[in-house]
Amino acid sequence: MELQPEESMKTYLVGGAVRDRLLGLPVHDRDFVVTGATPEMMLERGFRQVGKDFPVFLHPETHEEYALARTEKKRGHGYDGFICDFSPDITIEEDLSRRDLTINAMAMDEDGNIIDPWGGMSDLKKHIIRHTSPAFEEDPLRVLRVARFAARFAPLGFTIATGTMDLMKKIVRSGELTYLVPERVWQEFYKTLQHGMLDVFVRTLHECGALRAVFPELDALYGVPARKDWHPEVDTGIHMELCLRIISDDPDPVVKFGVFCHDFGKALTPKEQLPRHPMHGPKGKPLVERMCERLRIPNEYRDFARIVCENHSLVHRFIRRSRTSSALKVFYAIDAFRHPERVAMLAKAAATDYHGRLGFEKLPYQPATYMIDMFDAVRKVTPADIIKAGAKGIQIKERLARHRMRALVIARRNWFATHEIIPEHGGGWSRSQRALEPLRVREPDTPLTH
Repeated sequence: MELQPEESMKTYLVGGAVRDRLLGLPVHDRDFVVTGATPEMMLERGFRQVGKDFPVFLHPETHEEYALARTEKKRGHGYDGFICDFSPDITIEEDLSRRDLTINAMAMDEDGNIIDPWGGMSDLKKHIIRHTSPAFEEDPLRVLRVARFAARFAPLGFTIATGTMDLMKKIVRSGELTYLVPERVWQEFYKTLQHGMLDVFVRTLHECGALRAVFPELDALYGVPARKDWHPEVDTGIHMELCLRIISDDPDPVVKFGVFCHDFGKALTPKEQLPRHPMHGPKGKPLVERMCERLRIPNEYRDFARIVCENHSLVHRFIRRSRTSSALKVFYAIDAFRHPERVAMLAKAAATDYHGRLGFEKLPYQPATYMIDMFDAVRKVTPADIIKAGAKGIQIKERLARHRMRALVIARRNWFATHEIIPEHGGGWSRSQRALEPLRVREPDTPLTH
């Protein structure tokens, strides 16, 4: 469908679609700006209006977004504190001038010509993330957006311009970040969880001071010491950056979020106990819950982050002789028999915690494999098996627990018989000398039959 019934109306491809096309990246979403038009003219041509604060329309066939060219003036605090003008005489250059970064402030007309009033093409070539104008500081959300773009384009060598970082620090000092809408914060964070180097995102926010305002639970970890034999990097904030760098390529944003939260509890360790952090996992759960409530983070993310907080240290100790039943306890604690996918997810998060230490990045981590293998053995014992064997009522739960424990013991013996145990490297997970001694467990009253 052509949008050129009148000479005054012109359509431009704008923003990220132009940027990504010039970078040779796939273009997934296209946004358009229309100049010389009014809302009535758009509606007459079959477009459906969806914007409330300013007119945005959906194309009647492609359903892509077409926005009227507009300008903005600051009138209050936060992301929504703007007055918009979308009169037909606003030019594409004026519309582009309100955008945050030079690389996002380009447009392409219908003939393929690039409109680039702020030098975005030059900054793309130089791999620089730069603000368009001093008006950048009027929108506090742009601090998070810069961090997100820095995280996304870090693999391409992009860095943040010094002047832009200075403006980000100025926004933080102004207190404007306190006016951010929680949903907008989560949206920028979620996009980074999907596509971006999480360590760059966190480090950028920490450098400009925004991490303390937006994610104080994580910011509090910087400067918190850990045992040097376990954590050669010592600083828990640096440990988190190392973990986030490792997990950034994982396709599951839920796992990434769990890693993001896994050590929150270390910020609560009393000074007299440092550099040890006893029970830091369970201590971190309330912090996760408060952050998720504050930012209105979906329950799926909150629930898994709580699981990682409470259980990642237990996974490290699974191979110890004295912890034979701990794996089964964790399987019940994470509701693994109803959510079996959580086992591999937790194993991955624990492995990331182990590898996120200086010098540990390439070392093997056997507890993850052990955990998955033990669950594969234990999950084969089902309530249906117990019922078929004649158990009734309360007997079902009792016998199910015993048979699962027996399956775990047998699987553990076989695992140690077929795996060469690699000596631990400061992580507390190697077996003891008694690991291969006969393991005793109460035999089930009634054998399973099929």
